[in-house]
Amino acid sequence: MSFSTLGLGAPLLKAIQEQGYSEPTPIQKQAIPVILSKRDVLAGAQTGTGKTAGFTLPLLQMLSEKKVTDHRVRALILTPTRELAAQVGESVELYGKHLPFRSSIIFGGVNINSQIRQLKAGVDIVIATPGRLLDHANQKNIDLSKVEFLILDEADRMLDMGFIHDIKKILSILPKNRQNLLFSATFSDEIKRLADGLLNTPALIEVAKRNTTSQNVKQIIHPVDKERKKELLTHLITTEKWKQVLVFTRTKHGANKLTGQLEKDGITAAAIHGNKSQNARTKALADFKNGEVRVLVATDIAARGIDIDQLPHVVNFELPNIAEDYVHRIGRTGRAGNGGQAVSLVCVDEHEYLKSIEKLIKQEIPKHTFKEFTPDPFIKAEPIQQRGNSRNNNSRGNSNGRNKRASSSNRRGR
Repeated sequence: MSFSTLGLGAPLLKAIQEQGYSEPTPIQKQAIPVILSKRDVLAGAQTGTGKTAGFTLPLLQMLSEKKVTDHRVRALILTPTRELAAQVGESVELYGKHLPFRSSIIFGGVNINSQIRQLKAGVDIVIATPGRLLDHANQKNIDLSKVEFLILDEADRMLDMGFIHDIKKILSILPKNRQNLLFSATFSDEIKRLADGLLNTPALIEVAKRNTTSQNVKQIIHPVDKERKKELLTHLITTEKWKQVLVFTRTKHGANKLTGQLEKDGITAAAIHGNKSQNARTKALADFKNGEVRVLVATDIAARGIDIDQLPHVVNFELPNIAEDYVHRIGRTGRAGNGGQAVSLVCVDEHEYLKSIEKLIKQEIPKHTFKEFTPDPFIKAEPIQQRGNSRNNNSRGNSNGRNKRASSSNRRGR
């Protein structure tokens, strides 16, 4: 099947060809015709499946068929993070390069005045994080009365970050008659409730079973004492000659500390997390993509939206306390048909986390112990402190914890 069979016009097909794509991914094959039929959609897709093009292409096609030229906001795409907003905005720009539409990316952490100028000049498509969009709406900088298409991208992460109240406020000021698309990597009970209230007899699209890991990703566990993790990570990077590695920590403090140690060991590294300015995060990601930085150390929330087709290695320096996040993390590698490796450094404190992960993905992850890093059998497990991490509950079901986190999470998303 080629893109030309999906109902897309010549300007979009030309842009797709210029990007070097010839055949749609499974999510694109399913989603594009359904969206073009003007149905609401509930889509389950992991990262790396091509879902962004799966909704931007039909969105641009439908806008082009309307032949509207007054540049009013007719499409709104909500994302949980600044990085993902920038990624989606880039996709809209690339695929819409031969169409007359204007788009604007709206998120916090940058000067608001340039965004106001763009909105005043008129735009057709807005890609935004919820907090900053509400800032503009409250200041009457943006008119959402003509929105015909609403897309919630990575809705599960938006709920995790405490954006449900902001989303409800945004929904209350949008026209009732519109097409809604909801994309989520997982279908929790919260997502189902949101979908029930938002979507009208939606088409359900799933391209991967819930909470499954890609067959292209080779997973391995290296048991090691907590105090020797940094040493083992440096050993792996240098002896295996890894050139591009995305490393996950649980906390911002941990990301900074690990980055400093890697730099001392002669390995170029940068940290990316919520306490970093937007400019610092953008530069770190750009340096990582172009090879100037060998290791990018990230927290879960900051890494959402990192999109690198051929990322070869992901390392869990610390296992996540929420099992589903393991799936999201290792989904950063093994994308677009490429192979990848997901390495986890696991100490005795994390054995319960590992059990939860293996139960979730329904498989035992192979283990390999380096002789020189054999864990001390006399070290006892200690409770893991979640300092510096906004998501410090061991379960998504703890609604009280999530509500307490909501206000601070919203500030970060702006």
